[in-house]
Amino acid sequence: MSASDSVTVRVPAKVNVQLAVGGPRPDGFHDLANVFLAVGLYDEVTVTPADELRITVSGPDAHQVPTDRTNLAARAALALAERHGREARVHLHIAKDIPVAGGMAGGSADGAAALVGCDALWGTGASREELLEICAELGSDVPFSLIGGAALGRGRGELLTPLEVGGAFHWVFAVADGGLSTPAVYRECDRLRGDAPVPDPEPSPALLEALRTGDAAALAAAVDNDLQAAAVSLRPSLAETLRAGTEAGALASLVSGSGPTCAFLVKDGQDAEAVAAALLASGSCRAARVATGPAEGARLVAG
Repeated sequence: MSASDSVTVRVPAKVNVQLAVGGPRPDGFHDLANVFLAVGLYDEVTVTPADELRITVSGPDAHQVPTDRTNLAARAALALAERHGREARVHLHIAKDIPVAGGMAGGSADGAAALVGCDALWGTGASREELLEICAELGSDVPFSLIGGAALGRGRGELLTPLEVGGAFHWVFAVADGGLSTPAVYRECDRLRGDAPVPDPEPSPALLEALRTGDAAALAAAVDNDLQAAAVSLRPSLAETLRAGTEAGALASLVSGSGPTCAFLVKDGQDAEAVAAALLASGSCRAARVATGPAEGARLVAG
């Protein structure tokens, strides 16, 4: 390839429609039953040949995204390069539209996108299994960002079983000021539970059936997030955001993953616009985004 060649990969955000969290493991992680749904808010990562590994970021809250080798996109490029005996001489430009540090796997999405982009640029021909293996090494949410759609995540979330989805689900996402540390939210979850016995995490049969049939009302009755109490404990203002969405007519309100983004399941696109407007008017969030799911995983869009 010439120096002018580049590839661009689009990758979606996710919402956890169920996040069942087991007790802490000896390695510090928690076993999960994590039902992911990819939604149509996207980052794009453009990969271009360069003299050295370099990262730039644009878009909302770009200043909050690290541009050193701690960035998951950089780690993805380095991991693929090491496996194939080459140097990671690329410029990775991340165009952000997924909320940063918002519990919607934006960093994980960028890692998956960089992996797909570098594989295409370098012509490494990595199999899907190899890419998923690298994704799992990078982080618990990265494999799902690669495959998209809907999936049940076991282990710490990286062991995926694709799920059937029978229709489109409409969502509103209320973006909070600032982020929440995922490890801090898990620690708070453990603290709030105290010495109480923690059952093994299992997916809800009713929730899986609601996804399969595309029944929004049934899904609304089944969504659940074991980290929600911890996120609200660390950020009490989230309770007002959740209440505002419910009062505006959302079918269900929950914290997305470890937060602080709040997710609202609604009946249709018209209701989505109404709930988004009400959330903004309430002053309980700084932005409200409308999206549908499921969405495709990381995909080449140029190059």
